Amino acid sequence: MNTKELDKKYVLPTYARGDVEFVSGKNARLMDSEGKEYIDFTSGIGVVSVGHANDRVNAAICKQLSEVTHTSNLYYIAPQARAAQKLVEASGYDMQCFFGNSGAEANEGAIKIARKFGESDGEVKRYKIITLQHSFHGRTITTIKATGQEVMHNYFGPFPDGFVYADSISDVESLLDDHTCAVMIELVQGEGGVQPQNKDEVQALAKLLKSKNILLIVDEVQTGGYRTGKFLASNVYEIEPDIVTLAKGIGGGVPIGVVMTSLKDVLSAGDHGSTFGGNFLSATATCEVMDILGEYEKSGELEATVTYFNTKLEKFYSAHRNLFTSKVGIGLMCGLRVKNADTLSSIIQNAKENGVMVLKAGKNTLRFLPPLTITKEEIDEGFKSLTSAINFL
Repeated sequence: MNTKELDKKYVLPTYARGDVEFVSGKNARLMDSEGKEYIDFTSGIGVVSVGHANDRVNAAICKQLSEVTHTSNLYYIAPQARAAQKLVEASGYDMQCFFGNSGAEANEGAIKIARKFGESDGEVKRYKIITLQHSFHGRTITTIKATGQEVMHNYFGPFPDGFVYADSISDVESLLDDHTCAVMIELVQGEGGVQPQNKDEVQALAKLLKSKNILLIVDEVQTGGYRTGKFLASNVYEIEPDIVTLAKGIGGGVPIGVVMTSLKDVLSAGDHGSTFGGNFLSATATCEVMDILGEYEKSGELEATVTYFNTKLEKFYSAHRNLFTSKVGIGLMCGLRVKNADTLSSIIQNAKENGVMVLKAGKNTLRFLPPLTITKEEIDEGFKSLTSAINFL
């Protein structure tokens, strides 16, 4: 049986897979099993931040594999400690890290920290966490409930109590009460349609929460790792959260999730744990990715890539105002609002057929999450293919 037949027989059908099988890649290029080449404007949904088959990441992983891959968190793990240092120093915050395996796990950890903080801080038990409509925080039972999209809640209840949904940042204050321990937000909603929050409103919320001793959790699973041009979107918004969650791009393709927090004394030994989290393999990959992207930002190459990509995207948008209503996003987390859902589906399908991979976000957004190391030549080729795809509509 071929891969498609094996998948249909043995893998649960939880994904609406595109009819393509990729077998190799290099930076922003992918090759499928038929020998066709594509430009990847998705980076595995924001994961392959330093490109496919990055030589430095591959070399670091191979070296680590020849030494030790996993021992568990019962013992010291040198690359985990180094990864934590790199993440904290890049953030500019005085924090410590807990390592898991995914964004959902990172958000679970953040919720546990907030709940224990709320339990032990003061006489009234504080357990409520406010999130936003159209948010997305993961697919575990708890993070589904934290997600402010009603469609995500079908079938899987009963859920943990204590989550409240605000329509917008400006509506959060009216929902705060004596039982609120935290507010959790994405500064740019990814699955919710590549929707950036208003900077002034975010800064006002951060100041308000600080005055009330309520925690601010920023979900940076998609925005973190230099995706918005700086290491964290929190840096772009000039705020200092109490808890930050990371995953996706910081591992460069190796699964990892991280909770960073200034609340260093809330969790004690045994309160939380992970068998695989931050093991030698994933932490080594993260160390190398952080070094690569740190150098890339410092040299000015990241800023130049962000500028070039957005210039090309703006030109593409302006040439096709009959299909799109607006350009949205920050850095290399970009989107175009499409006038209707059928057109969006056609664009994505035609793009694949013309050799460029793009994504859907929300109901009506064409999403772009290219590797941060994408070259000008790859950008040019990708938009040329995307223009050809549009012409077939």
